[in-house]
Amino acid sequence: MTPHIDFKASIFVAAMLLLLPLAQAATMSKADFRADKSRISATYKTDKAACATRSGNAKDICIEEAKAVEKVARAELEYGYTGKAKDHDKVLVAKAETAYAVAKEKCDDRAGNDKDVCVKEAKSVETKALADARMGKQISEAKTDAAQDKREAEYKVAAEKCDALAGDAKTTCMTAAKARFGKS
Repeated sequence: MTPHIDFKASIFVAAMLLLLPLAQAATMSKADFRADKSRISATYKTDKAACATRSGNAKDICIEEAKAVEKVARAELEYGYTGKAKDHDKVLVAKAETAYAVAKEKCDDRAGNDKDVCVKEAKSVETKALADARMGKQISEAKTDAAQDKREAEYKVAAEKCDALAGDAKTTCMTAAKARFGKS
């Protein structure tokens, strides 16, 4: 199995996690809220300190993952405390943004067009997740915007893949991508 396929599987899993329904917001006391907030901060510090044993991009990935866990946990805590729809939306946005940040950091281990495709795929997943999160706010407008955002993100990935080719193969690839995504 090539690393590219493993990365696609990772992106797919991350995207599926974004779509999982969140637990129903439960009311909690202010004391519980503060305690959980402190626990999240302590966990972040511990996770970040564990990254010190690593070096290079592995360390960067570790730190980005620790930040992601903290950001999502804080958003989920806030939603659990308030139960507000806008805080639910913040959870979805936090998950999308942090999944992208981690995936993008993992792309740093690659080079050339392979890295460019990796970054575009990560951005595509983020764009789709953010578009899905927006649907909760304004369903009718968001559906149109989301579909357009998704197609644009997928077109960018296809175009980036064509960049790895040369000559007639590249021209044919770009023509097919433009036709598929309605570009002129």
